[in-house]
Amino acid sequence: MAENQLLQNIYQRGVDGKGFGRIRSKGDTALFGGHTTEDMKNRLGVEANRPLADFLPTLTVAAKNLATEMTNYNVENKDLQGEQPITKEHIQNNQSVRDMLGQRGIKPEELPPAEDIKKLERNVTRDERKIEQTSQKLPKNKKLSR
Repeated sequence: MAENQLLQNIYQRGVDGKGFGRIRSKGDTALFGGHTTEDMKNRLGVEANRPLADFLPTLTVAAKNLATEMTNYNVENKDLQGEQPITKEHIQNNQSVRDMLGQRGIKPEELPPAEDIKKLERNVTRDERKIEQTSQKLPKNKKLSR
């Protein structure tokens, strides 16, 4: 959600979809201590065509969201225009979040991958179908007599 808001916000400030991708990528590189999205996919064993976010642990997702929300706030508050100043802001926010995590002994690039979110969604759907097929139908509501 934070990224969708950022996309809308920066689109109104002269940044297109490709620029948004570059901004996100540079923010990720700052958060991951200089490791690019491709580097992180390799480290976590993520296929090139899959989103890195589907394999990130909750803590890393929260860190990315916090940095993005900070960027959203400051883009509006400082009335930043164009790709370069917004990129600089996003990098600084990701670096600040990284520094905060580091103070607690956490390095985002060293966290283990989470289970593939798409795989989890498929498993939940499969399990729901099994439950529906194996459960008995509930009796229809009967009026209770008093």
